[in-house]
Amino acid sequence: MSTTAKPNHIGRKISRIRELRDMKQEALALALGTNQQAISIMENSETIEEEKLVEVAKALGVSVEAIKNFSEEGVINYFNNFYDNSQGTVGNYHCTFNPLDKLIEAYEENKKLYERLLEAEKNRR
Repeated sequence: MSTTAKPNHIGRKISRIRELRDMKQEALALALGTNQQAISIMENSETIEEEKLVEVAKALGVSVEAIKNFSEEGVINYFNNFYDNSQGTVGNYHCTFNPLDKLIEAYEENKKLYERLLEAEKNRR
């Protein structure tokens, strides 16, 4: 097994950041004024020109340094630390409710509203 470091594959880093931001290649292409094929080629490239990297970073909403220094381990550590340090707090605020309960409550309300609208539409006919 080789002990040499993995190359700093900028295209792969861009791809992972795009995926983490839940963005499709088509959306990034639109933001950059290009097409999906060009994004695919860029994401398979080991290096990218600095000017292009600045544009990509802006489209992804991150800094150029964030792309250059991106690592899977860093993301995992960030989320682990965020969870470990939050434990019911958001910033300096302590949550007095379970956000998941609020989400379920909103879902139930929307479901009831949809059913009432559906019933009203049936009665209208």
